[in-house]
Amino acid sequence: MDFSHGFGLILLITGQCLLITVAVLLSLAFLMFADRKIWAAVQMRKGPNVVGVFGLLQSFADFLKYIFKEIIIPAGSDKVVFLLAPLITFVLSLIAWSVIPFNNGWVLTDINIGILFIFAVAGLEVYGVIMGGWASNSKYPFLGSLRSAAQMISYEVSIGFIIIGILISTGSLNLSKIVLAQDGSYGIFSWYWLPHFPMVILFFISALAETNRPPFDLPEAEAELVAGFQVEYSSTPFLLFMIGELMTVVLMCALISILFFGGWLSPIPLLPDGVFWLVAKILLLFFMFSMVKAIVPRFRYDQLMRLGWKVFLPMSLTWVVIVATLAQFGISGYVRW
Repeated sequence: MDFSHGFGLILLITGQCLLITVAVLLSLAFLMFADRKIWAAVQMRKGPNVVGVFGLLQSFADFLKYIFKEIIIPAGSDKVVFLLAPLITFVLSLIAWSVIPFNNGWVLTDINIGILFIFAVAGLEVYGVIMGGWASNSKYPFLGSLRSAAQMISYEVSIGFIIIGILISTGSLNLSKIVLAQDGSYGIFSWYWLPHFPMVILFFISALAETNRPPFDLPEAEAELVAGFQVEYSSTPFLLFMIGELMTVVLMCALISILFFGGWLSPIPLLPDGVFWLVAKILLLFFMFSMVKAIVPRFRYDQLMRLGWKVFLPMSLTWVVIVATLAQFGISGYVRW
C-alpha cells in the first residue's frame, strides 16, 4: 500500500496518533504510581503495594474503579458544559503531544510554529477549568476555577518571555530545530541550560504553577476549597480531569527537556542520540516535580500572585533584553543561526 497519499496516508497518520496516545497514557499510569511511591518514600511510608507486583497495577485498578462508578451530575448544573469541561481538558492536553519530537524526524506534525502551538493549547486549557467550575453551580468549584484561571494566565506570561529568549538564540519556532541548534561540539555544555541558566529555574517553577502542581495547587487547596473545581465531579469526568492534569505535567517535563536539555541528544559524546535520552530526561524532571510536591509547603494565594507578577515577569523580561543584546553582538552560545 502507498502511504504517501490517499487512504494509505490516512491509515498512517491514524496509526501514528494511536501509537503516541497509547504510549503517553500507558506511561501516565506508571508515572502516577511513581509519583505516589516517591511521595510515600519521603514520608517514610510504603505507598501503593497491594495490586500487582510491588503495586505496579494500582493505577489500572484506580482507572477501572473510576470507569465503573456512577456519574453524578448536580441538579442545578448546566449538564452540557459540566460534561464538556473535563473532555476539553483531556483533549487539549493530548493534542499538544502532536508537535513533540521524540527523535530526529520522529514527530507527528513537524510544523514551523510548534512551540507557539503548544503555548496556544496550554492557554486554551484554562477554559476547561473555568467551565468545570462554573457549570457545577456551587460556590467552592467556582472559587477554585477562578483561582486556577488567574494562576495559569499569570504564569503563562513569564513562560512566554522565557520561550522568546530561546527563540532569539535559535531563530526558529520549530521544536526539532531548537533541539538541533543545541547539537554542538561541547556535548552537554552546548545545550541551552548553560547560556540560559537562570531561566531553567524560572521555567521549572512557572511550569509547576501552570500545571497546578504543589506548592502552587491552590485551585484544589483541600484546606479551604474542598477539592477546587473538581468538587462536584465523580467517575469518568473526574478521571479525565486527572489524566489531563498529569498529561500536562509530563508535557511540561518534555518541553523543559527539549528547550534546555537537548531533547533526544546524548549527554555522553560516544553514545548515540535517540528517543531513550528524551525519555530519561522527562523521567528525571518528573522525579523533581514529585520531590517538590513532597517537600515544599503550599503558597498563600497573594504570595503566588506576587511571585508571578512582581518577580518572574520583570526577571524574564530583563532576560529577553539581555539575550537580545548578546545575540546582536554575536556572543557565542546566544546566537546559533
